[in-house]
Amino acid sequence: MTAQTAPASFDAFRTIDLRGTQLSTAELRAAMPRSTAASFDSVASRVESIITDVRTRGFGALSELAQRFDGVEQSHPRVPAEALREALRTLAPEVRAALEESIDRARTFAQKQLPQDTVVDIRPGAALTQRWVPVGRVGLYVPGGLAVLASSVVMNVVPAQAAGVESIALASPPHKDFGGLPHPVILAAAELLGVTEVYGIGGAQAIAAFAYGVSGEEGRDAIEPVDVVTGPGNIYVATAKRLVKGVVGIDAEAGTTEIAVLADATARPRLVAADLISQAEHDPNAASVLITPSTELAAAVRAELSIQLKSARHQERVGTALSGPQSGTILVDDIDHGVAVCDAYAAEHLEVHTERASEVAARIRNAGAIFVGDYSPVSLGDYCAGSNHVLPTAGTAAFASGLSVFTFLRAMQVIDYSAEALREVSEHVVHLAQAEDLPGHGDAVRVRFS
Repeated sequence: MTAQTAPASFDAFRTIDLRGTQLSTAELRAAMPRSTAASFDSVASRVESIITDVRTRGFGALSELAQRFDGVEQSHPRVPAEALREALRTLAPEVRAALEESIDRARTFAQKQLPQDTVVDIRPGAALTQRWVPVGRVGLYVPGGLAVLASSVVMNVVPAQAAGVESIALASPPHKDFGGLPHPVILAAAELLGVTEVYGIGGAQAIAAFAYGVSGEEGRDAIEPVDVVTGPGNIYVATAKRLVKGVVGIDAEAGTTEIAVLADATARPRLVAADLISQAEHDPNAASVLITPSTELAAAVRAELSIQLKSARHQERVGTALSGPQSGTILVDDIDHGVAVCDAYAAEHLEVHTERASEVAARIRNAGAIFVGDYSPVSLGDYCAGSNHVLPTAGTAAFASGLSVFTFLRAMQVIDYSAEALREVSEHVVHLAQAEDLPGHGDAVRVRFS
């Protein structure tokens, strides 16, 4: 479709015109479209109350929260092994095949990420080693709200397994429609991956149970605390992860999904619109942003949104997301300006639809994942690219990374000096210790040679 033949456009998809502006980094970031939905500060007290309740009352709190938020009666949230086996047994063959393909590709990429230990002989007899060691136990969260994200089971579990994590627990919200258990496709994916410790716990309470553990009581098995919590979720999950960070490691504060598309006049409006809609169907607060120097393309994309929205299954949800303050078109002077805007926005998912798209993509510094050209849509990354779809959102891609094996690894340094190697550097240690008024440090070296 061209701008000349475009029907009436989707006017609710707003426009931010940055052409001709010279904004500082702070001003550019402030100009980015962001959601005005619930923020961390607005829900922090409620989330903190849930965390405290789980810490102090354990399974009693979890049972009450399952009733309050999920309408589920629950004595213990552990999913029975038979339920996992049955979920896989009854899984549609085509869905199983798709999950197996997704697992295979994700595992191939994850295994190639594994770093090698580094051994350096600084001087004769002075050996330094950096070892990569997996954490002992992880808690993986899989959302179960508007969308059944069975693919998130793959994205969380595969890199943890590739890293060598020995103890993996998974939590997902329980559903009264499924006998108080998580969605059966989520259970089937866990069984397919060999994860046997699965809990029907949702929201902030799942993060609390993983971070602090839940003591066994009244014949109920304990939930052991983990070292790292990962997985996407809503604002309550993201806030809970922020509040327990430091008690456990977290991957990132992954909130509501977002897509940005950097496109020039060569882009195909139909593809751009389809990709903006694909992420908008996740959530009414999802963000879909077009960044372009072409007013013709912007008009054509709005027209395509009007057309495609009419046939969207989740029309109301998509329309709300596209109409929100977090979505819209950003007009820029040229692609160079567009790259600067992309870095200010720091999208979770960034698609590049331009001439020499690979070269333009290589210039981007801030993005969770970059999808290059017409045949690399975000939905490919959501399921079967082999990359990971658990990515930083809300601008945190400027400093945070997507989920990978490194999320589950620690770099441990090993220092191994001989007597002669220590003697060679001993006076330097003594002089630096004296300069810092820490004479005991120097004495700890001297005593070895006195």
